Amino acid sequence: MTKLDRKWWKEAVGYQIYPKSFCDSNGDGIGDINGITSKLDYLNELGVNLLWLCPIYKSPMDDNGYDVSDYYDIAKEFGTMEDFKTLLSEAKKREIKIVMDLVLNHTSDEHPWFIEARQSTDNPYRDYYIWQKGKINEAGEEIEPTNWASFFTPSCWEKDEQTGEYFMHIFSKKMPDLNWANENMRKKLFEMVKWWLDLGIDGFRVDAVAHIDRDFTFTDSTLKGNGKYVEDWSKFSNLPKVHDYLKELNREVLSKYDIFTVGEVGGGADVLEALKYAGEDSNELNMVFTFDHCWLNSGFDSLDEKWNGNTDLVELKKVFKKWQTGLYSKAWNPLYWLNHDHPRVMSQYGDPTHYHKESGKMLATSLLMMWGTPFLYNGEEIGMTNANYTNFEDYRDVSTIEKINRLLQDGYPEDLIRRYIGVTSRDNARTPMQWNSSENAGFTSGEPWIKVNSNYATINVEAQLNDEDSIFNHYKKLIHLRRHSEYKDVIVYGDYELLSENHPNVYAYTRTLDHQKLLIVSNFFAKPAIACLKQLRAKQIILSNYEDSSLSLDCLMLRPFESIVFELE
Repeated sequence: MTKLDRKWWKEAVGYQIYPKSFCDSNGDGIGDINGITSKLDYLNELGVNLLWLCPIYKSPMDDNGYDVSDYYDIAKEFGTMEDFKTLLSEAKKREIKIVMDLVLNHTSDEHPWFIEARQSTDNPYRDYYIWQKGKINEAGEEIEPTNWASFFTPSCWEKDEQTGEYFMHIFSKKMPDLNWANENMRKKLFEMVKWWLDLGIDGFRVDAVAHIDRDFTFTDSTLKGNGKYVEDWSKFSNLPKVHDYLKELNREVLSKYDIFTVGEVGGGADVLEALKYAGEDSNELNMVFTFDHCWLNSGFDSLDEKWNGNTDLVELKKVFKKWQTGLYSKAWNPLYWLNHDHPRVMSQYGDPTHYHKESGKMLATSLLMMWGTPFLYNGEEIGMTNANYTNFEDYRDVSTIEKINRLLQDGYPEDLIRRYIGVTSRDNARTPMQWNSSENAGFTSGEPWIKVNSNYATINVEAQLNDEDSIFNHYKKLIHLRRHSEYKDVIVYGDYELLSENHPNVYAYTRTLDHQKLLIVSNFFAKPAIACLKQLRAKQIILSNYEDSSLSLDCLMLRPFESIVFELE
């Protein structure tokens, strides 16, 4: 891969939309496709040109659309296929591409395949899913086929009373896992993928793609667990056959279109694993999302009374370096702070209370100046924060509700559970988009499906569009730099070098291509910091989140969350 192996998706800036929470056009409290269409001019103004839509397929909405009951139809909550075609056409007029979420690991239990599959053990669709008989334990009782835990529920097995066998589900029990070992099932999925591409979409984000193979020996995990079910993700994550299946999908369908694909492989994949999925010669996907940079404030430790939520910047820098240098010239890299499953980055690594504007801009600069294709998550561009709910009843996410119930049963104090869920819940990213300061943040004229964040009166799009100094306008400048400025090539294709690796407070790196060299320096904290970069000379400041940043790099004094982009001599 040459440095300037140009592709449209390398030079794009992506924007993820959670349709249910983006914009409601008909007052039913649920965001919809026409709501997205109504905001295309806003997205055009921001400068993004690639939209990834979370699932809009027909679904009972057990997991907000990731439980698909018909891949060829649109969920009634979101509109109609005609609405989608209008969105596609209006987006194309603005040179904005549309990428769909593709759910290949499981369907809804209300999908016609599964309705058929559970009728009898010899039904033609039976083998489209993964079934096992229960085991008899030492006490003579029937138990699940294995001790494997699910991501959402204690066990990844659910007994189906009609046939007396158990089906596998690594997420909700209403989301039975597909059996990719079945060739007919694969062909049906490939036909569906082709159908959407022929409709004119520009690619896919492939959900939970690391899990489409299983350990078919179905042997118990020997890892230690807290209870009788063991969180041993190696039983169904990143197994070898995944790559055979993806190569087949690429060969049969994806390679025949000028599209873009990104797979979700989670936190378990390392650089070598990512290269198998998305290396230049892998013939599988264009890039993969990994999550190891998302939790470097140890958010999942927030059940511990001693947890302080501080960002481990040294570790965060190590993670960035791993992907920035490990994939460079061998694969392509997606850049993002969060998605629909993660907390708001403003609440993770920023300071929404004291330095909302400064920290929001710092996080934007630090991310968008790195190497790769950026993906913003809706609301990130205005510095939206975690949900701030005080009542457990306000949460809607199926996995969050399971967690709350389990922790209450285990006897944890309510305040501690409230803090833990406040940090980790997937609902943090799913509160309605904050468009203005009117009722329900301008998201809906009805009763919103999930409570709006109480800070919408001060954090909203309308206020920021009218403020030259806003986080929104800072994102707009950064996107312009990436897409349209004289620095475009060095930002998109230049190499990356991390500086001051062990500095606990400052993130500094250079981007270099031919005669151009940029330096990005960010203070990640609310206290001042000093960065001594004596070997470098600044030619000019291209962008800063403070008005009067210094050009002297010998001992650069950085104010709270100060972030500067320099052109170097």
